[in-house]
Amino acid sequence: MEVFVRLGYLLAILGIGVGARQVGVLTERRTEWLNGVAFYVALPALVFSSTYDRALSELVSPALVGGVLLVFATVVGLAWLLHRRRASRGRRSVALVQSYHSNLGFLGLPLVEATLGGAASGTAAVVLGIGVLVQTPLTVLSLIAINDADADAAEELRGVVTNPVLIALVVGLSFSTLGLGVPGAVATGLGSVSELALPVALLCVGASLQVVDADLDYGLTGSVVAMKIGLMPAVAWVVFTLLAVDATAAAAVVVMLGMPSAVSTYVYATELGGDAQLASLNVFATTLASLGTVAVILHVMG
Repeated sequence: MEVFVRLGYLLAILGIGVGARQVGVLTERRTEWLNGVAFYVALPALVFSSTYDRALSELVSPALVGGVLLVFATVVGLAWLLHRRRASRGRRSVALVQSYHSNLGFLGLPLVEATLGGAASGTAAVVLGIGVLVQTPLTVLSLIAINDADADAAEELRGVVTNPVLIALVVGLSFSTLGLGVPGAVATGLGSVSELALPVALLCVGASLQVVDADLDYGLTGSVVAMKIGLMPAVAWVVFTLLAVDATAAAAVVVMLGMPSAVSTYVYATELGGDAQLASLNVFATTLASLGTVAVILHVMG
């Protein structure tokens, strides 16, 4: 019951974000400001707080890294097989990238912290780091290649190495490796800031969700929903069960990879020749549907 109460809280904040956008409270400029607070302040604080005081061996292992990469490779391959015959390049590219590109930062990590606790959040932070290094380059290069987009791949990918979440993870793992600590007041402050990650991120996601009236392929959206929040966490569960990973870590990975398509995929699709209307619908549909599937995952594994 506690899981459903927490998810109800998440749904309420998401709904507030949607409503605030509709009535003009969360304008585009204010939403960008909130995004900045989440991306540059709250999420890095959460990543660092989740990793700096944990033994490196508890956070990173060959099984964890290899397992996550295997899940990505499996889902990308299956998505390509499923969508490769789409006549429209714009829709084909969007369906492919949104079948695997998860909202690991704005929803995944804060949700794991809120529902599974600190032990799981360290694992989730590492999964987020892997996702930054894998998802973004793969999505950018796929959209450019499929759509024959006139874009500078190097310029598009430069943001990966300067991603504040990735930097916070590297710093946190460095503190863990070197056995460094932080003053109590700093740790308390970071903890307070990190608690803002989930509500601020949910408001931003809610304010970003939109469905435009257009001739959209709802069957295609249904297949993306099925792959992103159905198949991907199922593959993760199978892989990490076979790898016999610690139950808490496995639960964190499955929840992370069961997140909806990232809002950033809509931005990339718009910039790199993808079908922006389809991308918007897919983000909306996977986000709403994931509330149900995540409840099931947490009930079974949490």
